[in-house]
Amino acid sequence: MPVRKSLRAALIAPLLLLPACAPAAHDSAAPKDTTGPTAFRHPGVVVSADGLAAVREKVAEGREPWKSAFDAMKASRYASLAYTPHPAEDVACPPNSGPPACLAEREDAIAAYTHALLWQLTGEPRHAAEAVRIMDAWSAALKKHSDGNAGLQAAWAGSTWARAADLVHATYPAWQGPAVQRFKWMLRKAYLPDVTAPVPDYNGNWELTMTDAAIGIAVFLEDHTVFADALRRYRDRVPAYFYLTSDGPLPKPPPGSTIDTPEEIRAYWFGQRKYVDGLGQETCRNLMHIGYALAATAHIAETAWHQGVDLYAEQAQRLRSALEFHARYQLGAKPPKWLCGGTVVRTMGPDVEIALNHLSHRLHLALPETEKLAAATRPAGTDDLFVAWETLTHADGPDRQDAHRGA
Repeated sequence: MPVRKSLRAALIAPLLLLPACAPAAHDSAAPKDTTGPTAFRHPGVVVSADGLAAVREKVAEGREPWKSAFDAMKASRYASLAYTPHPAEDVACPPNSGPPACLAEREDAIAAYTHALLWQLTGEPRHAAEAVRIMDAWSAALKKHSDGNAGLQAAWAGSTWARAADLVHATYPAWQGPAVQRFKWMLRKAYLPDVTAPVPDYNGNWELTMTDAAIGIAVFLEDHTVFADALRRYRDRVPAYFYLTSDGPLPKPPPGSTIDTPEEIRAYWFGQRKYVDGLGQETCRNLMHIGYALAATAHIAETAWHQGVDLYAEQAQRLRSALEFHARYQLGAKPPKWLCGGTVVRTMGPDVEIALNHLSHRLHLALPETEKLAAATRPAGTDDLFVAWETLTHADGPDRQDAHRGA
């Protein structure tokens, strides 16, 4: 939603000191890839074939936390082979509420993705067929999203649909032809216009989640233009959402925003008047929305990574600082009076696994607070919005292709 200018006052957050023994994490100043791959890799929306092969081996060996994460996913209602989708022609979602179709769309997308993962990890075609049945039901019905939360709703569901569709289409030959084209048409017509709409004055979790959906849809559709635009939006919004002292005395306003004076920026940051490394635009709102932004940022960077574009390197220090800063308070550290008036709302969901995996296990950076948070919440399940089963897919270690990429 657009941000009101009259937001409550808040005070400052403490400077997060990263461990001196950790390798430095510098944001990259190298030339940036602005277009993306010559040819898209499939599956390559958040998960990859090599990554899932590594997970399959770990589950088969009974290794933790993957075995427990797999068991939790398989025991969930989303894994039922009798799952009933509830497609709608118009998903109308007003702010802060909505009809049953809003919930059903998100849940059905997660069910499709759950069955796509089960197909990959068990080799049982019935799970692929179930994912297809759910996706086909929606592509036969959905025409549009409407009302005030249309963009966010389309982003939550669209990001998950893209993961499910790309994974199934790349690995299950029975889903081909007109059915696939109809699903692609649904994503292009009923999702892309909403998730690519400009929202510079909205709270930043909106645009990051919208970009998560856009980049995933771009990969599945093999749309280079949409992919390139998603790269641009990531590069615009991440530095305007998570603060580093190198940004200057004030956070960067979102490009294209009308929020440009010091007082407007302070109001946009929910009254915060001093800024420290890792602070987020919505920290003083609640950690739930920070979690959404962290998860979406990681989804975008992970998808780009599988397509050969290293967005992580461009914002490694910023993302690391944000993870450590918020993990500390989610774990229960007492906020000082100068952080959000001394109160933070600890409502972060299962949002850190993907970013943690890259920064800690691919780049070997120290993130002790984030490691503690991940351990405390494993096996991470789903937020029933757009995050699902990320302990299973991304916990504790590089996927096998990383050794060949020099990552």
